[in-house]
Amino acid sequence: MTISRRHLLKLGGAGAVGSLAFSRVAAAAEAAPAEWPKPILELADMTKGVEPISLDEHKARLARAQALLARHGLDALVAGPGTSLTYFTGARWGLSERFFGMVLTAKGEPAWVTPAFEQLRAEEQIRIGKDVRAWHEDDSPYQAIAAILRERGAASGRIGLDEALPFAFVDGIAKALPATTATSGTPVTAGCRMIKDAHEIALMRRANEITVRAHRAVFASLAEGMAHDRAVDLTVEAHRRLGVDGGALVLFGPDAAFPHGTTKPKALARGDVVLVDGGCKLHGYASDITRTAVFGASPTDRQRRVWDLVRQAQEAAFRTVKPGVECQAIDAAARKVIVDAGFGPDYKFFTHRLGHGIGMDGHEHTYFVRGNATKLEPGMCFSDEPGVYIPGELGIRHEDIIFVTADGAENMTRWTGPPEDPAVV
Repeated sequence: MTISRRHLLKLGGAGAVGSLAFSRVAAAAEAAPAEWPKPILELADMTKGVEPISLDEHKARLARAQALLARHGLDALVAGPGTSLTYFTGARWGLSERFFGMVLTAKGEPAWVTPAFEQLRAEEQIRIGKDVRAWHEDDSPYQAIAAILRERGAASGRIGLDEALPFAFVDGIAKALPATTATSGTPVTAGCRMIKDAHEIALMRRANEITVRAHRAVFASLAEGMAHDRAVDLTVEAHRRLGVDGGALVLFGPDAAFPHGTTKPKALARGDVVLVDGGCKLHGYASDITRTAVFGASPTDRQRRVWDLVRQAQEAAFRTVKPGVECQAIDAAARKVIVDAGFGPDYKFFTHRLGHGIGMDGHEHTYFVRGNATKLEPGMCFSDEPGVYIPGELGIRHEDIIFVTADGAENMTRWTGPPEDPAVV
């Protein structure tokens, strides 16, 4: 049976997923119809000139993780399928009920645990470490992990577990190692992943430039009466022509008051606010850009006032970013602008945190949110995305990806456009 992209997007549910989830669903579906608007047809590959993460870079990341193990009093890190495993080793493995993963102790190369019937495929993925333990269907992978830790003198210490491990894996490891203390490995995984180096920032910068270009083409392709699903198809095709898998959440008119969409999207009408929030991945690194404009008419005074206010909040947050400043202060700076303008109190109209960390995952540690006292460091990357959402009327969000520098912040894409021109770079 052939399932269309449109059907898959409906199954995903606009109200249930964010923009990057749309990307993943849409990229897996069949190609959309070939009748694309001229702005989409004019797009060309933008991925040339950027290189993926190298083997030597993965080795340096493992060394950094081992240093953090020592700093946080951990004897080992266990990571299963997921982004952290790929970040440290380059291995990509789908999550299932069968454990596959890495055991990293304070010294030496990582050891690996794999289902025996998958060993040959696992060895294709494993580029660092020759200690590979295969377990058969009637064996316990957790006993294999325990054996590795006993042999490396770490079976009675503190073991950090990747936060992405399912409970069944965590429970199995804990039972196989009763003398150890199983605890969070986030100080190691996030401790490495939160700080991006120059190569990572270059990959993310290009990914975000690609998404801005895709958004620009989509806005230029809008037509009165266009269905929401067709607009989503345009975002997917735009990213594909630019050389990546990607897509976006697209909302028209009062639907934009739902920050992550509605299950009953409306067709496009003149004078509607149009919100496009999406991204892509380039060599494993994510973009996430939101642009909001008014379609087919000059903005009303109300639309322009809210649009300008959200931009002011975004700029206030950006100006507050400096090394040593607490993450919660960045949220507070943007929220104050919106509340002081009468769109409060607190979360009433600006309904979500200011921003999320971003890197290999679209959302990852750490966050611009009240209560997060984490201090900013150079190399941290975030979305800066304030919004005002007025149910039944409109929603406006501006989102760019920024990173912390030695003395402030830098935006990965430059944007100066008004509501009539939302995607200028």
